[in-house]
Order: sequence, then structure tokens, then C-alpha cells
Amino acid sequence: MRHTRRLLLEGLGWLLVLAGIAALVLPGPGLLMIFAGLVLLSQQYAWAERRVEPVRLRALGAAADSVETWPRIVLSTLAALVIAAFGVLWEVDPPAPSWWPLKATWWLLGGAWTGVTLLISALLALALLGYSYRRFHGKPDARKELDREIDDARDEAHGD
Repeated sequence: MRHTRRLLLEGLGWLLVLAGIAALVLPGPGLLMIFAGLVLLSQQYAWAERRVEPVRLRALGAAADSVETWPRIVLSTLAALVIAAFGVLWEVDPPAPSWWPLKATWWLLGGAWTGVTLLISALLALALLGYSYRRFHGKPDARKELDREIDDARDEAHGD
């Protein structure tokens, strides 16, 4: 039983890391998934344990940056809503329009599961935006503390 649990956690860890890497360029919370995967892998591997904190700090830094100004908040929210709109489009699955230059089978590839993952990504993005707003927006002390943690981690990594 213990061996099975270890294999499942390790498999899930690797899956999250790979999905997170993909989500860095695709819609989705890439750093969050990489962090979650590294947390699982850190239970088995020392190399993963060493990487958990830098990824956590980088993700928090990106979260703080995303709510630093109102234009960033608005653009982040709009981006999440656009991803949700594409998810709805995939779920509705309309026929290929007349202007579509390829075969109709190439229209909205991936089917309903693509729509589901887009909707989940949009919901996660909005939830993370809300979390970031509550934790960092208009709170310079919280940002200074995070910057201090990032600097300390950087100094520790360089042996200073």
C-alpha cells in the first residue's frame, strides 16, 4: 500500500510539473501547477525540495505584480474572461463558419474537454487574481516583505 501511494503521488507530481510547463505558454496557472508538482515530488527527491521555495516566491511575485496597478488588474480580468469565453465556445460547439479556410474537422479541435479545461483555467485565474488582490493590492508592507524573502532566497542561493 505504501509503495502504491508513493507511485501515485510521484506520478501526480510529474504530471503537475509537465502540465505546469505547458501552461506557461498555454492558458492556465503554470507556476501554480509546477509548484504543486514540486511539493509532491519534494517528498521523495531532495532536488525537488530545493526548488519548492524559489518557485513559490516567483509565483507570489507574479501574483503581486498582477495587481500592482488598475490597468494590470483590468487586463488580467479581461484575459481570464476571454479564456472563459473560448471555453464556452468549445462547449457550445457551433459548426465551422463559412470563412473557415480548413476542413470542418479542424474547427475547435479537442472537443468538449478543451472547453472544460479552458473554463477551469479561467476560474483558477479569477480566483488567483482575487487572492492576489486581497493579499497585495494597496498593501506596500506585504510587497516589501515578499521582496525581502525573494532577496534572502537569492542571497542564499548565491552563497552571499
